[in-house]
Amino acid sequence: MPKRVHEKHKAHTVYKNAAGVRLPGVTTITAMLGWGQRTLINWANRMGLQGIDTTKFVDDKAAIGTLAHLLITDKLQGIDTDTKDYSASQIEEAYESVDNFNHWISERDFKPVLIEAELVSELYQYGGRIDIYGSDNGKFGIIDLKTGSGVYPEMIVQVGGGYANLLRENGYLVEFVRILNIPRSKTEGFIDKLISPETCRYALQALIHCREIYNLQKLIK
Repeated sequence: MPKRVHEKHKAHTVYKNAAGVRLPGVTTITAMLGWGQRTLINWANRMGLQGIDTTKFVDDKAAIGTLAHLLITDKLQGIDTDTKDYSASQIEEAYESVDNFNHWISERDFKPVLIEAELVSELYQYGGRIDIYGSDNGKFGIIDLKTGSGVYPEMIVQVGGGYANLLRENGYLVEFVRILNIPRSKTEGFIDKLISPETCRYALQALIHCREIYNLQKLIK
């Protein structure tokens, strides 16, 4: 089995349009929403009152999420994941996520077509990386992997708006859009969020507006 080059500290992906101009990624654009800022501030305040270093906590959880993502997408590609830079506890929690995903997919007839595919929208001028695209019981669509405490509206804009449009614009049939929140521990819940076509249309409109705000922010700066 081939071994993946370690990606824990991989450089940020660079997207370019047909003219070679650098483009923002979907997550950079959706950051313009700012919908979760108040919740994040309140959470950080609570953590601080408990004496918890939020920077270390977030870094640790991010590492677990990154590894879980790699383990899942690598397995779908027949790649052996390099885990040498992760701690034993991070590896254990990441495999908790993998076990949840394996249980979910074992009950389906899923066939992957694209894994971690990097695509560009020439129409709206942005790029993005699709976690998983394939057929599920004969229908084609996206499975986006999340690890955390839930599925939030900005994620729906990212996946249902940004990623779904990337696939369609590049000639892929999108019949379903799904976000899977796979828990890293027993204190987190498994969420299988199927996004409706109507919500995807709203999400794309939100993404388009965010793209314009991103341009305006650059001009104002």
